[in-house]
Amino acid sequence: METNQSLSRRKFLSVSTKTTALGLLASGLPVGWVGAQTASEAPEAPNVNFGIIALTDCSPIVVAHEKGLFKKYGIISTVTKGASWAAIRDSLSNGDIQATHMLLGMPIASTMGLGGAPKKPMIAPWILNRNGQGITLANSLKGKVAADPKALKPLVDAAKATGTPLSFAMTFPPGTHAMWLRYWLAAGGINPGDAAGAGSDISLITIPPPQMVANMQAGKMDGYCVGEPWNGKAIKDDIGFTAINTQDIWKDHPEKVCAFAEEFAAKNPKTVKAILKALHEASVWLDVMENRPEQAKIVSAATYINCPPEAILPRLQGKYDMGDGRKVRDPNYMIFSDRNCNYPQPKYAKWWLTQLRRWGFTDGAPDYEGIAKQVMRADIYEEAMKEIGYTHGGVSTAKETFFDGMSFDPTTDLEAYARSFAVKTLKG
Repeated sequence: METNQSLSRRKFLSVSTKTTALGLLASGLPVGWVGAQTASEAPEAPNVNFGIIALTDCSPIVVAHEKGLFKKYGIISTVTKGASWAAIRDSLSNGDIQATHMLLGMPIASTMGLGGAPKKPMIAPWILNRNGQGITLANSLKGKVAADPKALKPLVDAAKATGTPLSFAMTFPPGTHAMWLRYWLAAGGINPGDAAGAGSDISLITIPPPQMVANMQAGKMDGYCVGEPWNGKAIKDDIGFTAINTQDIWKDHPEKVCAFAEEFAAKNPKTVKAILKALHEASVWLDVMENRPEQAKIVSAATYINCPPEAILPRLQGKYDMGDGRKVRDPNYMIFSDRNCNYPQPKYAKWWLTQLRRWGFTDGAPDYEGIAKQVMRADIYEEAMKEIGYTHGGVSTAKETFFDGMSFDPTTDLEAYARSFAVKTLKG
């Protein structure tokens, strides 16, 4: 049933549309103008099926859909929840979906044909969010390990010596959760192995995000890295605790992107820009903290995350019960628009390439500059934002600093950086 408020809004929009149309006719503007845009500026492919995975950071896509922001920019949106990141990748590759919520490393890997996937160039003209992931450990490790991975190393060594190594899960091999977990473990002297698992001190497995909690409860893993709400949910279900949040590994790190097949974006540039404009409005709305209870309620639906809103909301507000006695009020919670969040910085792709190189995903040095430029399409982002009059923060080449004291300078020798780590499994 429609509320009086929604009916009033519809009536207002109807009246406004008619008034605008009459005004345009009276002003002598050419036939074909719609509002402030000509019909020729309308999206070439207005029917867009968006892929998502059940994670809190799918919120910009869901909110843009639910609040009619895609429709505002001429996009007729459908949102389809994927079963796994591999399924999402394949759906984007074959055209079943036209845009998607995706781990930052995925369009890079697909463009290069890494990880056994067919080579399919993809672009990421929009970063959906920063921060807000976590590494969860099983209750059996509670009191033995917290944020410092060095405390985990003797336990890993002991398990490996018995022939039954500790098992850790991530969500997709070249994805963000895999790289946060690898980086954290390696900072503690633990080798997670190369892309094929060679040289590993642990067992590293792939599990879709919504299945993490159930698999840990079943005793199939000792730890995992995933996005929210599946870290907070492990604590609510009393099966694990948060060792560290990913923003404590790298403050304001990039996380998910809105990705497109390169071919689709080339054929439908107005469609892509319309999507980015709608995502901008949704992202600004999401970073108003008073809106976060509504956000949690919207994305909690069975068609999206399928998790109670009370399991989603606290960490969106920076309220972290770590599950082992630590309670943290973290100002570096998940953001969607603030601090130039959405600009597709080439340096992030360059860092990813150094880590893919570090862990043997590439045979020899990758084309750091070329791949970063091909995937992180700042030109599309800048065009879209210019058209709506939004002033963004622009490109950054500033150093990034990590929790282990290492820093990444995107203007220096990237191959030397990839080789500089004490724990690595370089190939070629």
